Amino acid sequence: MAVATRGTRGGSTFRGLFSFRIFISAMFSLLFIATLSVLFTNNPSTSQDVSTEAWCCGRNHGHGPFLKTLPHDDLAELNAPCNGLGDLPTTGNAYVHRTFLALKSDPLRTRVDLIHQQAKDHIALVNAYGAYARKLKLDISKQLKTFDELAHNFSDIAMKPVYQKSLFETDGPIDEDALKQFEKEVKERVKIARMIIVEAKENYDNQLKIQKLKDTIFAVHESLAKAKKNGAMASLISARSIPKSLHCLAMRLMGEKISNPEKYRDEGPKPEFEDPTLYHYVIFSDNVIAVSVVVRSVVKNAMEPWKHVFHVVANRMNVGAMKVWFKMRPIEGGAFLEVKAVEEFAFLNSSYVPILRQLESAKMNQPENATNDSNMKNAKSLSMMDHLRFYLPEMYPKLYKILLLDEDVVVQKDLTGLWNIDMEGKVNGAVEICFGSFHRYAHYMNFSHPLIKEKFNPKACAWAYGMNIFNLDAWRREKCTDSYQYWQNLNEDQTLWKAGILPPGLITFYSTTKSLDKSWHVLGLGYNPSISMDEINKAAVIHYNGNMKPWLDIALNQYKNLWTKYVDNDMEFVQMCNFGL
Repeated sequence: MAVATRGTRGGSTFRGLFSFRIFISAMFSLLFIATLSVLFTNNPSTSQDVSTEAWCCGRNHGHGPFLKTLPHDDLAELNAPCNGLGDLPTTGNAYVHRTFLALKSDPLRTRVDLIHQQAKDHIALVNAYGAYARKLKLDISKQLKTFDELAHNFSDIAMKPVYQKSLFETDGPIDEDALKQFEKEVKERVKIARMIIVEAKENYDNQLKIQKLKDTIFAVHESLAKAKKNGAMASLISARSIPKSLHCLAMRLMGEKISNPEKYRDEGPKPEFEDPTLYHYVIFSDNVIAVSVVVRSVVKNAMEPWKHVFHVVANRMNVGAMKVWFKMRPIEGGAFLEVKAVEEFAFLNSSYVPILRQLESAKMNQPENATNDSNMKNAKSLSMMDHLRFYLPEMYPKLYKILLLDEDVVVQKDLTGLWNIDMEGKVNGAVEICFGSFHRYAHYMNFSHPLIKEKFNPKACAWAYGMNIFNLDAWRREKCTDSYQYWQNLNEDQTLWKAGILPPGLITFYSTTKSLDKSWHVLGLGYNPSISMDEINKAAVIHYNGNMKPWLDIALNQYKNLWTKYVDNDMEFVQMCNFGL
């Protein structure tokens, strides 16, 4: 028993001594590991002295949103010192090596490096703000100078001989007094730099918002201009194209003529067509439905419709359809109507008519792939149709007066009063369209050309085509057709005026135009939605000049019914072609 008791006490003492040694060893091991951990993880970039590194890289002090907007070059300039602090190692084994060297040599050297790096970071930040100020082109030359001076001041601190010798170029211990003075100067400049940057940041943010707003406004203006251009082009295409319903109507009418040739034989000329005592109208058009509206509106509002004679001129392609229409739907009230093709006027050939000669010349010079023959012929016919008005005395040699009506007009009152107006020896009776400085001669002709400048007054008032009463006797006396052909020959290269029918009319009838009361002719129903209904109701003739013709889908709805009420909806082909009126 006794032996057993002693044996147990000795074993317990040995185990206690062994456990104590293990405990001491473990403590020393933990202490060693903790020391290594501190050495490996205490990176200077996380210390308080270098907080500006994160600040300059856009992660602190609220500069992130501003610096994200910097141009790429400025960001590169700003982030360069943040990604690598010059020739001073900062991370990994290099930092451990430097830390051990600092501990071995002089612990103040790390402090010097950190202060130096802080100065470099603020140099980069100041330069970035200065560069962005130049990009914005702000009127802050004083502030830019301040930024430049700050950057130089930071650089000059490190370049001072006293600091170079005692802090950067020495291999011995660091002069603590020099270090304190160096740190004091750096912190003073850092404080000044931050104050200026805080003040500038608000200014730059505002300028940035203004610049973005300007860019947005510019982009909206560009989009608006593009949309207007596309809209104008689409409107022009719609106005110049032939709607399916009109094409259908022409085909139906021609089909009717082919099916019943005996029924639609041409009749001989009637004596009323040349009777100068009657009221004669001329309409140049290929649009069957439009011509029928013009004729019906005249007749329905005429006091004595049997005294009215209509002369309709179309091209060869559409003259047949026009004749069939008026055979099927004779004019009411006993009025007279003749339909002729342009080609029936033999004198209208290229050897006599300048516009025909110019069109043929243009066709010869046109590249083969620019357009096809049918389009060119159509353009030639349309252009000639427009210029027929300059040959009225030769087309109707026995008439004294004639009223020109465009295809896009509607007559609302009796027009016989126009034949009773004293023309005072003038050739053309028309409504003037100028007001203020608008629609003067200078608007239509090139007054930089010496011929135009010499002959015409740029402030002379322009007038409108669409409803014109012509005194053919005065026309022949003044030789207006010869004058037109003279000027048209001179304008072959379009240096006197651009393509159009009004400029040559203004030139031809310059000083020979009688101004009519505006109530005779109201214009703009094809483009202006602001014409008052009171003005329209008082007008004898309303004119849908512009691209929004009443027979098109793009017509202005508030005026369309003034035209559609004269459409002959009882005509079977109008119903079959689905005009949608």
